[in-house]
Amino acid sequence: MPELPDIAAYITALEPRIVGQPLERVRLQSAFLLRTAQPPLSEVEGRVVRELRRIGKRIAIGLDDDLWLVLHLMIAGRLHWRAAGAKLAGRQTLAGFDFPNGSLVLTEAGSKRRASLHVVRGEESLRSFDAGGIDVFSSDLASFRAALTAENHTLKRALTDPRLLSGIGNAYSDEILHAAQLSPLTLTQKLQPQEWERLHAATRHTLELWIDRLRAEANAAFPEKVTAFREGMAVHGRYGEPCPRCGDRVLRIRYADKETNYCARCQTGGKVLADRSLSRLLGSDWPKTLEELEALKRR
Repeated sequence: MPELPDIAAYITALEPRIVGQPLERVRLQSAFLLRTAQPPLSEVEGRVVRELRRIGKRIAIGLDDDLWLVLHLMIAGRLHWRAAGAKLAGRQTLAGFDFPNGSLVLTEAGSKRRASLHVVRGEESLRSFDAGGIDVFSSDLASFRAALTAENHTLKRALTDPRLLSGIGNAYSDEILHAAQLSPLTLTQKLQPQEWERLHAATRHTLELWIDRLRAEANAAFPEKVTAFREGMAVHGRYGEPCPRCGDRVLRIRYADKETNYCARCQTGGKVLADRSLSRLLGSDWPKTLEELEALKRR
């Protein structure tokens, strides 16, 4: 799912292309995409785009008469910039937003249709999409800690909860926790003061790093290949590869269709975290340390 740095990159690429331009036409290819009936989608046609905003992991396109198009790409939705009036071909193409200088095309891979488009009017309606998570860049250490300790959850869950923090998902939470050298399973109410300092600094630094990097790429060309697995990431998507800090292999915890990547040496004091499916299979034979894990692999 595109997260804060990816949404920032999309907005960077879209602003010079569509702000100040009239939205001439919206072409829907999927009846499941549009989730609102009032105001009707036809009302946005002919309106000039005035601004773009990020709301969590959503992109809000503001037009004349205080109308807003709110796009949520979910897991597999992606945006593409095409020539004006580009043909909308293929089952993955959900919609086209036509401007005089080009067409913004929305696609979604896979068979499940999770991406959504809402049409709303006014700031109050727009605020309804805000889950309430704080913006880490406008929060100090005290407010950051207060938000994450409102409930006692693992760090992984807390970082990815949109009610607590805005815009962070599976990929960048892995990178943040590796940078902070903290276990994804540590409970928020168990963290020590110096660990809070590391986590707050790592969250801001990691997001700034990737926002700057992806915005630079978006200034050069429209971000056509938005992915959760980026070249240069420390642990996310790098299972079995060497940790860039210590050289040990990156490990993972898998649950349902998600996984958490981490370095045991850097983040858990060498402890191998239990993978639910494998730990049930191995029972008491589940390795507790890196040494036991390596021994198990050699059997």
